[in-house]
Amino acid sequence: MFRLAETVRQTDRVTAPSRIDEMLATARDGLRRVGPGEAAALAGDGGILVDIRPAAQRARDGEIPGAAIIERNVLEWRLDPTSPARLSAVDESYYHRPLVIVCDEGYASSFAAASLQALGLLGATDLAGGFQAWAAAGLPVIVSQPFPPGGGSTP
Repeated sequence: MFRLAETVRQTDRVTAPSRIDEMLATARDGLRRVGPGEAAALAGDGGILVDIRPAAQRARDGEIPGAAIIERNVLEWRLDPTSPARLSAVDESYYHRPLVIVCDEGYASSFAAASLQALGLLGATDLAGGFQAWAAAGLPVIVSQPFPPGGGSTP
């Protein structure tokens, strides 16, 4: 019987990069990734922060004030100026506008930014370290309280 736990033993680990690591490196080769401070500066200067994290992560960790919320599964359709499913604010200016894609730790956002660049959105990049780096840098975060103080129960 095939068991996943038995397929890779500690001594059998390959030292070469995995295919996904190679894909990530290729995606990042075309990006000029930014840190939290530069992302905040770009947003203050007309750039757009785009948070692609799932709702559960945003509820757990909070949100970046002013960031556009566009989940990853619809990102390209919402930001492609030629798409009939684009957001109403998206126009031809998005081809050159700074777009900083934010995921939780800066991995999925690299793939997303590379995909947007392939659509012609040349200002697309991502936040190195993602939302976690933003929060760790002490930048503003809006945290919602899913339950009332005291554990959510009523007397």
